[in-house]
Amino acid sequence: MSTYTLSRGIQRAGRTAYKQGHKPGENPWSLSRMVALLVLAFLAATWLVPFAWAVLTSLKSEADAGASTLSLSPPDGFGFDAYRKVLSAGELPLWAWNSLLTSAAITLVTVATSALAGYAFSRVAFRGRRWLYGAIIAAIIIPPQLLIVPLFRQMLAFDLVDTYWGIILPQAFAPAMVLILKRFFDQIPVELEDAARVDGAHRLRVFWSIVLPLSRPILAAVAIFVFIGAWNNFLWPFIVTTDADLMTLPVGLQTVKSAYGLQYAQNMASAILAALPLVVVFLFFQRQIIKGIATTGFGGQ
Repeated sequence: MSTYTLSRGIQRAGRTAYKQGHKPGENPWSLSRMVALLVLAFLAATWLVPFAWAVLTSLKSEADAGASTLSLSPPDGFGFDAYRKVLSAGELPLWAWNSLLTSAAITLVTVATSALAGYAFSRVAFRGRRWLYGAIIAAIIIPPQLLIVPLFRQMLAFDLVDTYWGIILPQAFAPAMVLILKRFFDQIPVELEDAARVDGAHRLRVFWSIVLPLSRPILAAVAIFVFIGAWNNFLWPFIVTTDADLMTLPVGLQTVKSAYGLQYAQNMASAILAALPLVVVFLFFQRQIIKGIATTGFGGQ
């Protein structure tokens, strides 16, 4: 049996294993399930109420948004004046492109390095493995804020301040993702890889043709979570960039808000514009996120 045939068989088995469904004889409307649905509905409402309030505030005039009384029917009505002012006041398309470019690069590099490192920790017995694994865990424990000063000095030494690489490289390593992927790789039967090696496949071919196809749900979940974190990151891009043409969306919108002062409608419009791409990403990839949570360590299983 060739490695390609074995790989295709594993992919079909993986897709079958990830299909959702009720167990035979299970009551879909049991009391425990109903309680769980009610709790989830309450949590969803708890998240949606602030989001709805932000959307309504962004559609009000500044006078209505700053009024002391809360009104769902403002005297001046609803409109998009706050969005027009925010879009016309700054280089929003450029900032959005910078965020997309840096977030995509961070996601690509992080997923690639985390997958290779996780597989090495899961399958390869090399010298210093335990010490290096302990360093990975220690990197998770250390608050990222403590590393800002040494990272910034390194960027200065390599002349990477005010460059895309200065934004990307310090964010391109995620120790938590290494541990998550290692845990997933531990669950893949070693016999599948042994069969491929008997067929003549080397370790990298096994990783590419056997392990990665089975890991698509977790890789997609990791990629989405890394992308969201990179898109929302404000502190490091704010520190490492001073050029307005290199600012990411959160940093650029903050400069617009500072120029306007305290403008509630425009602040909410800026927040909605910054969050909108992430909402779109989740709507398109929610199935992969749920599968990744259900089949890996994200859900604490």
